[in-house]
Amino acid sequence: MKMSQRNPAFVGDDGQSTTSTLAMSSLPAETQTEAEQEAGKSVGRPGERDTWGKGVEFLMSCIAMSVGLGNVWRFPFTALDNGGGAFLIPYLIVLFLIGKPIYYLEMVIGQFSSRGSVKVFDLCPAMKGVGVGQAFQVFMLSTYYASLVAIFCRYFVDSFHSPLPWATCRAEWGAKCIDSAPNNWMGGQNSIENNSDRIISSSELYYVKEVLREKDQIADGIGLPNWELVVGLLISWLCVFLIIRRGVKSSGKASYFLALFPYVVMGVLLVRAVTLPGSVDGIWYFIKPNWSKILDPKVWYAAVTQCFYSLSVCFGNIIMYSSFNKFGHNVHRDATIVTALDTATSLLAGFTIFGILGHLAHEIGTDDIGQVVKGGAGLAFISYPDAIAKFKQLPQIFSVLFFLMLFVLGIGSNIAMTSCTVTAIRDRFPNFKQWQCSLLIAVVSFVIGLMYITPGGQYMLTLVDFFGASMIALVLGIAELYTIGWIYGTDRLCKDIEFMLGRKVGLYWRLCWGIFTPLIMTVILIYFYATYEPLTYNKQPYPAWAYGIGWTITAFGVMQLPFWMLVAIIREPGNTWREKIRGAFKPKKNWGPSDPLLREQYNKKIEHELTPKRGQGFWASIKQNILG
Repeated sequence: MKMSQRNPAFVGDDGQSTTSTLAMSSLPAETQTEAEQEAGKSVGRPGERDTWGKGVEFLMSCIAMSVGLGNVWRFPFTALDNGGGAFLIPYLIVLFLIGKPIYYLEMVIGQFSSRGSVKVFDLCPAMKGVGVGQAFQVFMLSTYYASLVAIFCRYFVDSFHSPLPWATCRAEWGAKCIDSAPNNWMGGQNSIENNSDRIISSSELYYVKEVLREKDQIADGIGLPNWELVVGLLISWLCVFLIIRRGVKSSGKASYFLALFPYVVMGVLLVRAVTLPGSVDGIWYFIKPNWSKILDPKVWYAAVTQCFYSLSVCFGNIIMYSSFNKFGHNVHRDATIVTALDTATSLLAGFTIFGILGHLAHEIGTDDIGQVVKGGAGLAFISYPDAIAKFKQLPQIFSVLFFLMLFVLGIGSNIAMTSCTVTAIRDRFPNFKQWQCSLLIAVVSFVIGLMYITPGGQYMLTLVDFFGASMIALVLGIAELYTIGWIYGTDRLCKDIEFMLGRKVGLYWRLCWGIFTPLIMTVILIYFYATYEPLTYNKQPYPAWAYGIGWTITAFGVMQLPFWMLVAIIREPGNTWREKIRGAFKPKKNWGPSDPLLREQYNKKIEHELTPKRGQGFWASIKQNILG
C-alpha cells in the first residue's frame, strides 16, 4: 500500500486523521458542521479523545515541560558536582544516544495510539507495570516540584523589599558572613575581617536560616511547615489546577507564556553575569574538560539522570502530551526542536550560573570555583539571588523577573507531571471528569507537599528525589526500552511510524532503539548498584528509618513490574500457561490508531508486513528487528 507523502501537521481538526492517511479516514469530519467539530473538541463523542487546539500548542507545551527546573536548577549544580566542563562531553553523548531517541520514541507511541502513559502498554499488557510505576514516580516528583515553586513565591514577594533582604548580613548570622550586595552601593563594609576564615554569603545564610529555617540534622525531626511557604504551596497548586482543569484545551493556551517568557529573563541575566568581574574564570571552569573526570562512571551516571530530568523522558509525560495530537502530526520535527532547545537552554543556564560563581570566587579571593558554594537544590536559591543583589540599579526589578521566571518554569513542568497522573486515572476511569480528577490530585499533592516546606523539608526532598525519582526512573526506563524495542519490536515500531507519518526511519534511530540506548542504560544501572553508597545530605547520613522509607518508595515503584505482569498473564485467555504467557506479551486486539477505519487499515498492513518475519531463524529475526 502506497501512502501519500504530504503531511501538513496542523490539519484534520477531527483529531483523528490527516492527509498522510487514506481519504476515507477523514469522512467523519467532513460530515460535521463547524460548530459540531468545535463542540466535539471540548466534550468529545463517546470514546473520542481531546486534541490540541493547534499543533504549535503541543510544541510549546513540550518546551514548557522539558525546559524547566531541570535546566536552570539541576543542570548547573550537577555539572558543578561532576567537574564542570568534564560533564558536558558525557552529557552531549548521552543526549545523542539516549535522550533524543527516547524523546522521539515516546512521542511516536503516544501519538500513534492516542493512549496515556499507562494505557499505552496495551502494546504489551504484561509490561503494564512500567506505565503504572512511572505514574507513581511522576506523582512523587510533582509533590516536591510544587514545594520548590512555593520557595520561589517566597523570594518573589521578598523581591519587592528595598534593599533586598538577602543583600546584607544580619547580626545573628555571625561574623563569617559577607554581604552579597556591593559595598559602594550599601555604603557599608562586609562583616568579615579575616579572609582566612570560612566565609558565607548573606544570600546563602538567608536561604538556610530565614527561608528554610533548616535543622542541623534530620534526627531532630522535620518540624512544622513554615506558614509563608504553605501559602506559596497553595498558590502553586491553585495555578496548576486552574490551568489543567479543562485538559489540553486550557493548558495549551497557557503554554505560549509558559514556554517563551523564561527565555526573556534568562537572556537578561546572562548579559549581567558575563559583565561581572571574574565571570570569565567561572565560564572557563564550566567549559574546560577534565579528562580524568570523563572516564569516571559516576559522571556518566550523572549525565544519564540529568538527561532524564532535563528532557522528562521515561516519566510518561511525553507519551501523555503526544496522545492528544492529531494522528499525522510531525513529531519528528518537534522532537528535534525540543531536544536541541533543551540542550541550548542547559548551556545558557550553565554559562549564567558559572559566570556568577566565577564572580563569587573573585570576591572571596579563591581560585577554586568548585568550592565557592554548596550544590544541591540551594544553588538556584543562593547563587542567582547573590548575583541579583550585585545589581547597582534597581535590583528589585531583576529579582522580581527572575523569581517569576522560576515560578513559570516550575509551573510548566508541574503541569505536565500532574496532567500525566490525571490522564492515567481518566484513561482507566473515563467517567471521572477532568476538573474533578485534577482537583483531587491537587489537594492530595498539597497535603503531601507540606512535608517539604518544614525545617527538615530539604532532607526529605533529597531522599524522595533519590529513591522516588532517580532509582525508579532508570529501572522502569530500561524496562520500557526493552519492551518497545524487542518485545513489541523496533521493526514494527518503524513500520508504525511509516504508516503514521509517511516517512522512512533512519538507521540511527533503529540502532539506538534496538541496541545503543537500552545497552548503555543497562550498563549504567549495573554500575550504580555495584557502587551504591548510602545517601547523605550535607555530608550527614540519614537515620535508619529514613533509609527504610526511601527503599520502600523504590520497591513500590519497581514491584509494579512483576505484579502487573502476573495480573496480565492470569487475565489472558488460554488453555495452558504457555498460551497465557505468549498472549500477555502480544499487543491487544484493539491496539493501533484510535480511528476504527485507520485501525482496520493498519491491521491489514501490519499483518502483511510482519508475515515474512515469522518462521525465520533466531539471528535472522534479530537482524530484521534492527535493520528491517
